[in-house]
Amino acid sequence: MYYRKPQYYDNFTCIADRCPATCCAGWQIVIDEKSLEKYNHVQGEFGIRLQKSIDWEEGVFHQYNRRCAFLNKENLCDLYRKLGAESLCDTCRLYPRHVEEFEEVREFSLSLSCPVAAEMILGQKEPVHFLEEADEALEEEDYEDFDSILYDWLEEAREVLFGILQNRKLSIATRMALILNTADLAQKALDHGTLLELDLEAEIQDFLGKSQTIEKEKTETEFLEIRKKMLKDLQKLEVLKEEWPRILERLEQQLYAQDEGHYQQIRQEFCRQMQGTEEQKQQWEIYKEQLLLFFLYTYFCGSVYDDMIYTKAVLAVFSVLWIEELAMDRWLFQGRKLEFQDLVEVAYTYAREIEHSDENLNLLEEFFDTRSIYRPEKLMKVLGK
Repeated sequence: MYYRKPQYYDNFTCIADRCPATCCAGWQIVIDEKSLEKYNHVQGEFGIRLQKSIDWEEGVFHQYNRRCAFLNKENLCDLYRKLGAESLCDTCRLYPRHVEEFEEVREFSLSLSCPVAAEMILGQKEPVHFLEEADEALEEEDYEDFDSILYDWLEEAREVLFGILQNRKLSIATRMALILNTADLAQKALDHGTLLELDLEAEIQDFLGKSQTIEKEKTETEFLEIRKKMLKDLQKLEVLKEEWPRILERLEQQLYAQDEGHYQQIRQEFCRQMQGTEEQKQQWEIYKEQLLLFFLYTYFCGSVYDDMIYTKAVLAVFSVLWIEELAMDRWLFQGRKLEFQDLVEVAYTYAREIEHSDENLNLLEEFFDTRSIYRPEKLMKVLGK
């Protein structure tokens, strides 16, 4: 078995009651079968509390005022304090650690929805690299239908995408355009049964030769028009946090309620302030690079299970575009001020609506697969600076 993780993965430490957005509130916490069995045998007064604090039919903890029944006033877990760390269910024990499982590979990541993890991801200055190790562990699950040839291709293709993404000689807009174009070519090749014949490196070099025309093809009118349509799609997703619809409504009113000129004026001022110096511009591009890499690393190879290569690339680009748009909304709302912690909060707020809902992820992929605004030639018009 091979294990892979980003180099910062083991540095994560939960800050418990000091967390600005505790994971024990607002989310339904699913309890694994082994933990349910263990909780059912706890005796005494605390055992009675456990019995009353679990929805045994659904296998989740009850919530009161959108807070887990065991989250006390100090934002600490009474279950942990009473029965120890070994008493935690898998969800509570592992979060924000995430595992993607493949036939002979386990890939570990930290969820962007966690404030500490988001700060770690956005705080990386150097290009991220991955640590790997192997052991002789036997795979217990049945992967009889696993397409190992496709998975090997996806792994290699992702490395190529990482190489593009971490090439800081290219603008971040060009890097995003390359990722979209490369994934689109791969999707078409997969659909036509010619994936193994695709020469990604040659296609990338060909696209780079044409990339100087990307900026010329953009039009400001389409920029805002496409953004508005993307917002409508975001508003169709399942709401996980009650403040999320209000955030999107405020963004719509602040940025999209007036004409194209008004929006572009705000955007240009935001870009001048955030990217006014060469150092600021480089840092802003690094933020985008780290977010793109996070989404590609976490989701791209999952295409082996559904054959949806292109939509995984769109998810990465879409997420970066919207985290930036939400940051611009926050900047405007705060009197044209935005600190690093504001960007962190915007990132994990967005991720909390996307990462932990299969319904939302699946609906987004359906949009990306079927709607013309998510074709490469359309998305390239809204990549911005």
